[in-house]
Amino acid sequence: MTRRKLYLGALTDNRRWDSVNIRPNDVIVASPPKCGTTWMQTIIALLFSGDPDVETEVALRMPWVDIRLRELPEVAARLEAMSHRRCLKSHTPMDGLPLDDQAQYICVFRHPLDAHFSYRKHLRNIPMHLLDFWYPEDDRDGTTFRRFLDGGAEGFDTDAMPLAHILQHYKAAAALAERPNVALFHYADMTRDLPGTFARVAGLLGISHPAALMEALIQAATFDNMKAHAARYAPGGGTGFMKKDSDFFHSASGGKWIGKLSDAELAAYDAMMDARLGPQDRAWLEHGAQGSSAG
Repeated sequence: MTRRKLYLGALTDNRRWDSVNIRPNDVIVASPPKCGTTWMQTIIALLFSGDPDVETEVALRMPWVDIRLRELPEVAARLEAMSHRRCLKSHTPMDGLPLDDQAQYICVFRHPLDAHFSYRKHLRNIPMHLLDFWYPEDDRDGTTFRRFLDGGAEGFDTDAMPLAHILQHYKAAAALAERPNVALFHYADMTRDLPGTFARVAGLLGISHPAALMEALIQAATFDNMKAHAARYAPGGGTGFMKKDSDFFHSASGGKWIGKLSDAELAAYDAMMDARLGPQDRAWLEHGAQGSSAG
């Protein structure tokens, strides 16, 4: 196994991957939180099964390997016992994952500010207080956004998802993008062209379905359908873990930060993005293919 960067946070421990035997046909979805991980897992579950009504149960059937809240022996044993093709989830950047030449890695990204504001909403919807220091409920002085900009890519900051961590995710994935088994997707492109996303994922996974069935699978993965059936599609849906399952699918729209950040906050964000990424990379990370082509 090649040397991997250590990501060890309040929730994350990427050393847990050492207990997982990666199989040649495994699919690993790796992305920052609130960037489309569950959406991509749902697309994969639908393509694997060919069943628009499949019970995805992503938290159990497509486990988040890195999270320290589940006992590692139980997770490893459950994965080893799976006889079907597997999909595994990670919020660890690619430089912290074991890289198998035959497994497929799918990395999903979203405009960093959209991901940040979606994460704010998500943390208010779950009964966990590990990150209250970063995300205070009464945030009159802009603490949350300052820490979004100031946080580091590793250590405790990892799970608070600061901008540095998102950029680390992107750079680590982009560095491997020429490999045939590493693919980058963008939330904006998935929103604009869900059929095209299904076609691309199906091609990567070597899966085909008749046109009529594919249309039904695509319909099942629309935002409106997933929100309407949140108990089926949200991680841990129907278990009472979240205050409201449907709030996991808060909004598929972009521009969540508009009108919520000051000119000074936006200028600080722009300065950090321009210092860390070239114009083309920034355009893609913020807007997907549309932004990249415009740049």
